[in-house]
Amino acid sequence: MIQILGLASRNLVRYYRRTLLTAGLIVIGVVAVLVFTAMSGSFKDHMIGQITDSMLGHIQIHRQGYVASVESLPLNLNIKPEMANQIDDLLSETEEVVSSAPRLKFAGMFSDFKETTNIRLNGILPEREHRTVPLLADRFIEKAQDDEKPLLTEGGILIPQLLARGMNVSVGDMIVIVATNEEGSVNGRRFTVQGILEAVTGPGGRDGYLHIDDARALLRIEGNEINEIAIRIRNIGNTDNVRETLIRRLAEITGRPESTKKAALEVHTWDQLTPFSNIAAMIDLLDIFVRVLLVGIVMISVMNVMIMAVYERIREIGTIAAIGTPPARILWMFISEGFLIGLMGTLIGTAISLVIIQALNMWQVTFAFGRQVITLAPAIATSDILLIGALVLAISVVGSLQPALKAARMDPIAALRHV
Repeated sequence: MIQILGLASRNLVRYYRRTLLTAGLIVIGVVAVLVFTAMSGSFKDHMIGQITDSMLGHIQIHRQGYVASVESLPLNLNIKPEMANQIDDLLSETEEVVSSAPRLKFAGMFSDFKETTNIRLNGILPEREHRTVPLLADRFIEKAQDDEKPLLTEGGILIPQLLARGMNVSVGDMIVIVATNEEGSVNGRRFTVQGILEAVTGPGGRDGYLHIDDARALLRIEGNEINEIAIRIRNIGNTDNVRETLIRRLAEITGRPESTKKAALEVHTWDQLTPFSNIAAMIDLLDIFVRVLLVGIVMISVMNVMIMAVYERIREIGTIAAIGTPPARILWMFISEGFLIGLMGTLIGTAISLVIIQALNMWQVTFAFGRQVITLAPAIATSDILLIGALVLAISVVGSLQPALKAARMDPIAALRHV
């Protein structure tokens, strides 16, 4: 095999221009795929981080059927205090869980004493909410308290920018929230606007926040009744495994089946709760499409150069066949040439890609996304490099196979007569 590789390398050097052109095309394909993978992966991670770390969390727990009717924010599907305490204990014992935030979500009416509009409200425990969705604090446009203080205090409310503009409300203003509890009783309370939050795209665009104790008082709920628990885990890539673990353990404490519609609780990962997961899926689809293009580039390039190599060396093939070279050896000679071209293109392309990715990190690619300036941090995993390299080498061998078979099956006498 070493002798065959040596002969293949010498043949490639003999036709160095064609070799360099083919390898150059493979280099361009490898660079395009690796740089695109690094950039798209950075954008995808940033987008997911913005969604999970500013409002959703990585995983959420609800009563069975709550998510299906979440648009109406039903209060009849709340998690009762005893079960909420059991879930809290379970989460504190789960190693993968970094933090959890209980929430009491409900619909209400927002009034500045002149006008009234609807609002979605989240009753939260500020410190636990901050640990679970740390980017919520970055959404402040205006804020009443110092940065060292909690997100909000009792008697205060955080309102979305959309609502603040429409109602002409500023930080420090007094407003009224009116809500209807599960029994149909209407209650209202005054709150001080302690902050205005940047609007986010999606269902969180009209969400306001108040202390969970204020929410319970407004809804006349006794005990630590909630309807949602947001969870932050150590590794977002492990959400599916953590979800399965939580489903199994929750079934143990509720005494209800874990895999049927009769389960007492539902556990959802972030991608099951937001339509933005479709964007992440589209990025993955684009990544696959770019890799398919790479396959096409390598296949066409290698097949073209090997067909030309066979055509130009017909008499040479006839000569070595006539002196007793086995067809299998001729076959491996041409396959080795294709393999070496693919290997050279992969190594050079990978080296150039790593330099480009490092340069992009040094120069920092930024673009505006609303009020935020997003800075991409492209990176490529070793597994992606190995996968792309293996793909290129495999396609190089496959692309060489048909011309190599043609050379191996060539009749020596007919080849020697070729002009």
